[in-house]
Amino acid sequence: MTMTHDTMTQDTVPHDAACRAAQGGALDRLYRQVDRRVVAVLAIAYLLDCIDRMNIGFAQHQIAQRIGLSTADYGVAAGIFFIGYVLFEIPSNLLLPRVGARRTFFRIMVLWGLASAAMGLLHDRYGFYVMRFLLGVFEAGFAPACMYYLTLWYPRDRMATVVSVQQTAGPLSGAISGPLSGFLLQAMDHVGGLDGWRWMFVLEGLPSVLMGIVVLAVLCDRPADARWLSPAERAVLAARAATAGASHAGFRAVLRDRAVHVLSLAYFCLICGLYTINFWLPAIIRRAGVQSDLRVGLLSAMPYLVATGGILLWGRRSDRARERRWHSAIPAFAGAAGLLLVIAAGHHLWGALAALSATAAALYAAYVIFLSVPSDRLKGPGAAGGYALINSLGLLGGFLSPMIIGQLARLTGSLDGGLACMSLVVALGGVVLCLAVPPGRRAPAAGAALPE
Repeated sequence: MTMTHDTMTQDTVPHDAACRAAQGGALDRLYRQVDRRVVAVLAIAYLLDCIDRMNIGFAQHQIAQRIGLSTADYGVAAGIFFIGYVLFEIPSNLLLPRVGARRTFFRIMVLWGLASAAMGLLHDRYGFYVMRFLLGVFEAGFAPACMYYLTLWYPRDRMATVVSVQQTAGPLSGAISGPLSGFLLQAMDHVGGLDGWRWMFVLEGLPSVLMGIVVLAVLCDRPADARWLSPAERAVLAARAATAGASHAGFRAVLRDRAVHVLSLAYFCLICGLYTINFWLPAIIRRAGVQSDLRVGLLSAMPYLVATGGILLWGRRSDRARERRWHSAIPAFAGAAGLLLVIAAGHHLWGALAALSATAAALYAAYVIFLSVPSDRLKGPGAAGGYALINSLGLLGGFLSPMIIGQLARLTGSLDGGLACMSLVVALGGVVLCLAVPPGRRAPAAGAALPE
C-alpha cells in the first residue's frame, strides 16, 4: 500500500511535536534538579550575605545613642564596606577558575561571617570603619561568583528566571532582617550586660560560618563533577550553558570591551537606588513617627515582601518575552519616580510605606533583569573576571550613595535632598539601559538534547 505525501506529513508533524514536548519535559525535569541542588543553596547563602550587609541599617539608631555615631558617620561606615569590596572583587574572581567555586564560596562565607560577628565587639566609629572595610574585603567576589557559577549550569533563555529566584534572597533578607534585627535589638538589650546591637551582629553573623561549611559539602565546581547527574545529563548542561562558546579569551579582552564599561555604569545607577532603600529604609520609617525598634523592623519587612513577589513575576515575564532592554529600563524609571514619591509622602507613615514598597519592587525588578544581561556577552575564560569588573565598578554606587545622603542630611537636616539626588541617578541608569541593552526579542538558546 502506498502512503501519500499528505498522509506522511499529517503523521510526522504530530510525532515531531510530541518528541519536542517530551524533550522539553525532560529538560524541565533536569533543570528542576539543578534548581534544588544549586540555586536553593546559593539563595540561602545570599540571604545570609544580605542580612549581614544590611543589618547595620537597623542598628543605626541604637548605635547612635550608645556610642555617638552621627548620621554622617553612619553614611561613611555603611559606604566604606564597598571600598574593601571593590578593591578585592576582581582578584577574588580571577582566582575562582583555579581554586574552584566550592572553595571560593567557603572562604568568602566563613570570613565574612566572622567579620560580621566581630562587629559586636566595637566601641567607637573608627572601629566600625575598619570592620566594615574588612567585611567588604572578605565578602568580595561572592555576588559575581554566583552569577558566573549559574552560567555554568543554565542557558541564556532561563537566566532571568533563575537569577530572579536566586536573587529573591535580597528582598527576602530585608523582610526577615527587619523583624529579626528589631527583635534582637529590643529583646537582647542589656542581656549579659551587652547592648542589643552587639547581640544582633553576633547572632546574625555566625550562621554564615556554618553555611560556608554546608556549601563546601554540597556544591560541586561544575556540572561535570555532579555525581547526582548521569553522564548524558552532564553533557547536556555543559552544551546548553550560557558560557558555551568564547568571546573573551582573558581579562584583558574584558577590559577592552566598551560595552562592559557601559553596563557597569547602568549597574552603578541601579545600586545607588537599591542601597538608598537598604540602608535608609529604617530611618525613613522613624521620621514618620515610629520609635520602637521592633515595630520599625516589622514595618520594614513590607517593601521587601512586595519586591520579592515582584521580581519572581518580572523575571519569568522577561524570559517568556525573551526581552531585556525594556524589562530593565522601565522599572528603573519607575524606581526613580518612586523615590520622589517617598519624598512627597513626608511624615505620613502609610503613604511612605506604599511609596517605599513600589520603589523597592521596581528597583529590584530592574536589578534582577540587568543581572541576566552580561551572560549574553561574557563568554570564555575571561567571563569570571568580566562579572567581577561589572560588579566592582557598579558597587561603587553602594559606597557613594549612603555617603552622599548622609552628608546632604547633615547639611540640610533632612533626607529629602539625598533621596532626590538618588532619584536622578536611577533615572540616568534607565537611560543607559535603553542605550546599552540590545533591543528586541532574542532567539532561544540552542543546545544539546537529552537522549530519548
